[in-house]
Amino acid sequence: MFKIFRCSFLLLFFIISVAANLKAQIRINAIQVEGNNRTKNYILLRELPYHVGDQINKDSLSILNTLSQQQLFNTALFLSVKVTPIYPVRNDSSIVDIQIQVKERWYFIPKPYFKWIDRNFNQWWTEQNRSLDRVNYGVTLSQKNATGNNDKLVIGFIGGYTQQNIIQYQLPFFDKKLKYGVGGGWQNYNQKEFNYKTEKDKQVFAKTNDIIRKGYRANVNLSYRPNLFERYSLQLGYGKEELSDTGFLIQPNFLATQKNVMTYGDITFGYTKIAFDYNAYPTKGAGTELFLFQRFSKGAPYTSIQFRKVKAHSFSKQNFIFIETNSQVKFLANDNYLDRRLLGYGSLQMNGFEYYVADGNAATILKTAFHHSLGSFTVKNPLTQKFLPEVKYDFWIRVFTNLGYVYSDRPLNSNKLSNTLIRTAGIGLDVISIYDFVLKIDYSVNQLGDKGVYLHGGINF
Repeated sequence: MFKIFRCSFLLLFFIISVAANLKAQIRINAIQVEGNNRTKNYILLRELPYHVGDQINKDSLSILNTLSQQQLFNTALFLSVKVTPIYPVRNDSSIVDIQIQVKERWYFIPKPYFKWIDRNFNQWWTEQNRSLDRVNYGVTLSQKNATGNNDKLVIGFIGGYTQQNIIQYQLPFFDKKLKYGVGGGWQNYNQKEFNYKTEKDKQVFAKTNDIIRKGYRANVNLSYRPNLFERYSLQLGYGKEELSDTGFLIQPNFLATQKNVMTYGDITFGYTKIAFDYNAYPTKGAGTELFLFQRFSKGAPYTSIQFRKVKAHSFSKQNFIFIETNSQVKFLANDNYLDRRLLGYGSLQMNGFEYYVADGNAATILKTAFHHSLGSFTVKNPLTQKFLPEVKYDFWIRVFTNLGYVYSDRPLNSNKLSNTLIRTAGIGLDVISIYDFVLKIDYSVNQLGDKGVYLHGGINF
């Protein structure tokens, strides 16, 4: 009798649980998009974690709407995004419409190009005495949403320190399932000065009246995006590097061929998984990047592996911690200066070592920073009230430490940063605004005893 009663009770409990679970489901009835005058609807719908007809847990609707808003804003297509649930049938919460309201950015921006060629602002301003001879200038035509498909076109005509012409185009999707993309680009350049060696852990340059270095590079790429967060890419490149006779006499080991000319082909495989609340300044989420690079050149092959991991953990709306690890290993067939450059180039940057670089075969860095919000304020825009009536600025204070290590199998006595633990610490002020504007003002100290204020970032069109 007791067994029968127990079985009946369990069956009743199961039926009630199933019924409660079914009651908690909600169906996406429609998705309405407003404000996308140029951007195609399917570009927005591709970023959503749900589709029309999906049955989802009612309790998770708010979380999915927040994710939708973050994904749409991270496309860098919109000034603002608002995702709102609307229940079309009174007293019936089993179906819901999703209303998406966006305000588009300016997509076509012809702008003057003015940028120092040094690795950062402080190096140009202090060590190079703000020399205009070390500035690239010209004009770039940037179309961030050329056909409304989130496709990007850049054409640049640059003069000054480096004479160069650039054209790039990237289409995120070309298939019906919106998973595959394609792109390509071309760049040619020449310059009358080049960085030919590292001495006392700083770049050393040589300058002539004639062109000392020139080259070109072309590439095509295929991308694959199976879901909201992951991306795979495959890029094929072909290029040529050339030194003048004078440049070759100054540094015969600059190129991997140990000659004054090097032609090459290369292939790059990339994998990224990015899931941040805001890509330009993440306060929560995680990111993973892996890049495998192989260069093919007669007598000068080169292999590189780079792995980067980022984690932003939020304790509250006012506080979060940011942790980044970044490592790169190079397999060098020949000893040459160009391929051995590591710390201080690309994404391998350390706060407080803006004036220094380190060469080697492998490098790793660890960055940690605690962020605290100082609040925000909004400024009215007197110029374009209709399109952009106001601009908001957010302020964060940041306390950070950096650790790094560069391994070199051929260290030079004049360079002390290789094969030793590198340490920095400091405090910074971050300013965030529209168009992914992020300005970082840091006060840093390093193990060498250097102290100073450093500027990083700016506006991203």
